[in-house]
Amino acid sequence: MADFVPIAIFLFVLFMLLGTGVWVGLALLGVAFVGMELFTTRPVGDAMMTIIWRSSSSWSLTALPLFIWMGEILFRTRLSEDMFKGLAPWMARLPGGLLHTNVVGCTVFAAVSGSSAATLTTVGKMSIPELRRRNYPEHLVIGTLAGAATLGLMIPPSLTLIVYGVTINESITKLFMAGILPGLVLALMFMCYVMVVSKFSKSYKPDVEPITSFWDKV
Repeated sequence: MADFVPIAIFLFVLFMLLGTGVWVGLALLGVAFVGMELFTTRPVGDAMMTIIWRSSSSWSLTALPLFIWMGEILFRTRLSEDMFKGLAPWMARLPGGLLHTNVVGCTVFAAVSGSSAATLTTVGKMSIPELRRRNYPEHLVIGTLAGAATLGLMIPPSLTLIVYGVTINESITKLFMAGILPGLVLALMFMCYVMVVSKFSKSYKPDVEPITSFWDKV
């Protein structure tokens, strides 16, 4: 019963702040503020200033704006269009056709930008209009893009893994190494899923892509 009171107070403060439209991060900060005021004797201002400064002054975090900037560069340039044109001839003959360009494209961009949002917008701005024009089912176009874009959370250089490593004081290099194989396995599973769904889906009737020779693909 003694532990129920602080938990109830924390949940009440959290839901009250979230219900008023406060950002999640600020709502959690408010919960921490209330908890320290009620259940500790340490000055809240001193503790928060020390913890926030210690967490945000790590040199490992300097990689975050650089990867975000790289994602913005990729988004503003024609690189996504060139990538789609380069991948399309190789993916066209696979079961699922050009839907695989979403998966492969997101995997490649996730390994460059480290951001799922940047991956989604960069690949999607080119692939969605092209796949719609070729009569691919809308739910498969959006689904493969949304699913494969989450690979940016795992495949290095993942921004999430950088923040996580700094938070728990773990080696970011080891986290990156641990994320490579699961990320590639997930990408392969996405591609297998596309093959199976396209094989048995009745709504899957895209336009037939012309056969391209090997040298034209290269």
